[in-house]
Amino acid sequence: MEWGNYSMYADFVLLGLFSNTRFPWLLFALILLVFVISIASNTVMILLIHMDARLHTPMYFLLSQLSVMDILYISTIVPKMLVDQVTSQRAISFAGCTAQHFLYLTLAGAEFFLLGLMSYDRYVAICNPLRYPVLMSRRVCLLIVAAAWLGGSVDGFLLTPVMMQFPFCGSREIDHFFCEVPALLKLSCSDTSAYETAMYVCCILMLLIPFSVISASYTRILLTVYRMSEAEGRRKAVATCSSHMVVVSLFYGAAMYTYVLPHSYHTPEKDKAVSAFYTILTPLLNPLIYSLRNKDVTTALQKALGWGLCSGRVAAF
Repeated sequence: MEWGNYSMYADFVLLGLFSNTRFPWLLFALILLVFVISIASNTVMILLIHMDARLHTPMYFLLSQLSVMDILYISTIVPKMLVDQVTSQRAISFAGCTAQHFLYLTLAGAEFFLLGLMSYDRYVAICNPLRYPVLMSRRVCLLIVAAAWLGGSVDGFLLTPVMMQFPFCGSREIDHFFCEVPALLKLSCSDTSAYETAMYVCCILMLLIPFSVISASYTRILLTVYRMSEAEGRRKAVATCSSHMVVVSLFYGAAMYTYVLPHSYHTPEKDKAVSAFYTILTPLLNPLIYSLRNKDVTTALQKALGWGLCSGRVAAF
């Protein structure tokens, strides 16, 4: 479909994250290392939760789903960025950009909802421990995961078709390292104000709904912890919730900057830096935060490593 001197379905060009750095290959090596460690650490989390019977609980089941989302999330963006740097071919097809845009929105939205619903699990575990097996049954856990994926996919299915039907004329250079919404909107030669308003409302709702669940859950948790008489009980409750709150703060804070703050606060350099944080670093930090601050996970890892070493010695004999 042609309009004057531009084609709706022509390729885009991603300017990338490396364009303004003095040491692009150093940054490339660092991001490659982060990508490999992120994939490996999240895979290890999934395997440990699957293999160790002590981790067959609702909380760890939800953590395994978070790791699945993180693996898909970082794999949607980083491999393309790294290949572009090696081959110097920064083009991305219209279909490829659409797919990346859809997957990014779906996975980010699913993670928003999952993090919100995970706070409900902590609320039940601390405030209603006797009813925990009923309130967090396997069926409920599956419903939580399904709701998170459904919420994310609705976001992707609603926003992607509208975004990609805008006419993009003139330069098709995206000043970013992937097809993110604000960077794409700058290339459109039509009035996108209505879409931006709808997207703003959608993002507010996607942040507000999970954040309301998180706020309500942790308010009840704090009241319950305050009433606890045993110091050990308080310590365990705080330790259980602190990892989740750190992850929520990192992910939601970056998203609020990108989609809620007015345009006057944004520059291409800031946008790329914040996007790099929540698309590249967050999938790396999530398993590290949960594993380093969680005795059950570290014990399961030590057990798995010990079993592997013993198997290796037996095989050697």
